[in-house]
Amino acid sequence: MTGFLETQAIEKRWGHGVTVGPITLDIASGEILALLGPSGSGKTTMLRLLAGFETADGGRIAVAGEDVTTVPPARRRFGMVFQHYALFPHLDVGENVGFGLQGRGKGDEGRAKQQISEALALVDLAGFERRKVHELSGGQQQRVALARALAPEPRVLLLDEPLSNLDPALRERTRRELRDVIKRVGITSVFVTHEQDEAFDLGDRIAVLNNGRLEQTGAPDDLYEHPANLFVATFVGRANVFRGAAARALGSAAGNGVLVVRPERLRFADAGLPGIVRERRYTGVAAFFLVEGDDHQRFEVLAEPDAAQVGQRVYVEATRVIAL
Repeated sequence: MTGFLETQAIEKRWGHGVTVGPITLDIASGEILALLGPSGSGKTTMLRLLAGFETADGGRIAVAGEDVTTVPPARRRFGMVFQHYALFPHLDVGENVGFGLQGRGKGDEGRAKQQISEALALVDLAGFERRKVHELSGGQQQRVALARALAPEPRVLLLDEPLSNLDPALRERTRRELRDVIKRVGITSVFVTHEQDEAFDLGDRIAVLNNGRLEQTGAPDDLYEHPANLFVATFVGRANVFRGAAARALGSAAGNGVLVVRPERLRFADAGLPGIVRERRYTGVAAFFLVEGDDHQRFEVLAEPDAAQVGQRVYVEATRVIAL
């Protein structure tokens, strides 16, 4: 292992055969890694193992070459942003941000004040020290939680579904702001999400988990264009899965005879896989057409809004396929 934050065959076991791991990850200094997977995939357990909130039943965790597998959470020097922010409503913004700095000597008060100001400035909330938490928007509260995690100058930042409490319109803007802040600070970060868009926007790399196993790790475009297996192909992005005659009609029977084609990689043509357009969902510059093949299998084609009509007999060809 050569990364700044490393896990080597780390695992957590419960009764009834439930296991997360063994999982090996190698995270570079300053890298943002997204742990992506459905509910119950093990991503939150992995985050808690990194933080020290769960005790590993096997494997090793290291930071900058230091083995921290059995080190208590408070001594790991990790910052944590929780799903519900865990802000104290009776404390103002400055007191919330400074909460993690408590326990220092009296002579450190000036330094703590400076760290609070610096942390708020990092998240574009300079001068908000005396604001009340209830006066802030959801996005501002999220940034206060981030400032609190950054104030003690941690080695690693861990984030558990950090944007799940925000409405969709605010979430998109806030996740880009969050990435900007993390990159500006240059802190190695790991965050948990079940949202593909969030993982793609925030993560330099993505680790896809399923049923406690690590399915694949890679950059967003690697996972999308070169999935390691059918689970990754269908979980990361929209995907049509073809087998048998439909797969052969699209020009391939490679691998196990399973073909994955993204909707944007299908197009209407004069020949190819036949079917009937059953639905059309308009999205603005394009539309998703739900096509039912002669074998009654349904699949999506992303095309110009006027490319076909509901009820029309069409033929579809693929411009790029993924054989699995």
